Amino acid sequence: MATGYLEILRAPHALRLLTGTLVGRLPNATAAIALVLFVRAEGGSYSLAGVLAAVYGVANAVGQPVLGRLVDLYGQPRVQLPAAVLAALAMAVFAVRGTDPLAAAYAAVAVSGLFAPPLEGGLRALWPSVLRREEQVRTAYALDAVAQEIMFTAGPLLVTLCVSLWDERAALLALNLLGVLGALSVVASPPSRAWRSAPREAHWLGALRSPGLLALLAAFLFVGIALGSITVASVSYADGHGGDAVYGWLMAGLGLGALAGGTVYGARAWAGAPERRLRVLVALLAVCYLPLMLMPGVVAMVLLSVVSGVFLAPCIACAFIIVDRHAPAGTVTEAFSWLVTTFTVGASAGTGLAGPVVQAGGTLWGFALPGAAGAVSLLVLLGTGRVLSAAARGAVVAASSENDPNRAAEPRFSSGDRA
Repeated sequence: MATGYLEILRAPHALRLLTGTLVGRLPNATAAIALVLFVRAEGGSYSLAGVLAAVYGVANAVGQPVLGRLVDLYGQPRVQLPAAVLAALAMAVFAVRGTDPLAAAYAAVAVSGLFAPPLEGGLRALWPSVLRREEQVRTAYALDAVAQEIMFTAGPLLVTLCVSLWDERAALLALNLLGVLGALSVVASPPSRAWRSAPREAHWLGALRSPGLLALLAAFLFVGIALGSITVASVSYADGHGGDAVYGWLMAGLGLGALAGGTVYGARAWAGAPERRLRVLVALLAVCYLPLMLMPGVVAMVLLSVVSGVFLAPCIACAFIIVDRHAPAGTVTEAFSWLVTTFTVGASAGTGLAGPVVQAGGTLWGFALPGAAGAVSLLVLLGTGRVLSAAARGAVVAASSENDPNRAAEPRFSSGDRA
C-alpha cells in the first residue's frame, strides 16, 4: 500500500505541491474555529461569531468557482498568489480592528473568504502534468482526499496551539501568513508556472455547461448535507453522554474512518468506469450512516462513527476522476472548484437542517438525516446515469491537453477504463 503513495511523493515537485497546497489552505480550513475563538476573546457573542463564520463560508463558496475560472483563463501564478495576499490582508485588517465597527468586520471577513485562492482545484489540475501515468493520477487523487482529512483534523489543533502560545489575534495573523507562504510555494513551482489550460469555448456557464458535471454536483450536494448533519446530531448525542470530549471523539472517529478508507482505496487499481463505482461507494456511504441511529454507549458510538466515515474519502477521490472526465475543455480548475463549493454549501445546509430536525424529533432523527441524504445522493446518480455515461464517452479525446503548454493533442485520462 505504501509503495504507491511513496511513488507519488517521490515524483518531481509532487511533495512540494501537496504540502504547499495544504499549508496554503490552512486559513480556509481553520477559519470557522479561528473566527469563533477571536470574536469570543474580543467579548463578542457566539451569535456574532457564528454569523461572521457564515459570512466567510458564503463568500468562500462564491469565490472558489469565480477564481477557478480566472485561473483557467490566466494561469495559476497570476491569480492564486494575489488572491492569497488579498485574503490574508483582509483577515489581518479584521484581526487588528476587531469587531467594531460591525460593518467593517463583516466586510473584511467577506473579502477574506471571497479571495481565498482555489488551491484545491489548482492542485488537481496539476496532477496530470506532474504524474504522467493514469494510475498515478488516480492514486494522487486518493492521496489528496486523505491529506484533506489530516488537514481538517490537525488544523483546529494548530489553532489551539497558536492561541496557547500567543493569543487569538496572533493565531489569525500567523495562519494567514502561512497561507500566503503555502500559495507562494505552489505558484513558484515549475509545474504551476508552466501549466496552461486548454483552449476553451466562450460560454457564460463555463464548466456548468457539462450535464455530467451538473449531475455529479447535484449528487455531492446531498453528500455534503449528510456530513453537515452528522456534526449537529453528534453534538446532541454528546450533550447526553459526556459533553464536548465525547463530541471530539466522535468527530475524530469520523476523520479516522475517512483517512483509513481513502488510504486503502487509493492503494489499488480499480477496473471499470468511475461513474458506476461512485454509485456503489455512495450506496455504502449511506448504509454505513444508518447504524448511528442505534445510539449505543460512547465507546461503541465512536466505533460506529469510524465506520460511518470509511467511504467518505473514497467517494471524494472517485469524484475527482469524474470531474476530470466531464469538465469541458479549458475549465478544469473551475470544475474542481465547483465541486468544492457544492460540497461546502451542502455541509452548511446539512448543519442548518439538522438543527430543527433534532429540536423537533430528537437525536435519533438527527442521525437519520445523514442516511436519508446519502440515499438521495444515490438516487441522483442512478437517475442521471445515462447522462454521466454519455458525457464520459463523448470526452475520449480532448482538443489539447489541460496541462500541456505546447498544446499537443493527447488522450484525456477518461479515455481508459481504469481510473
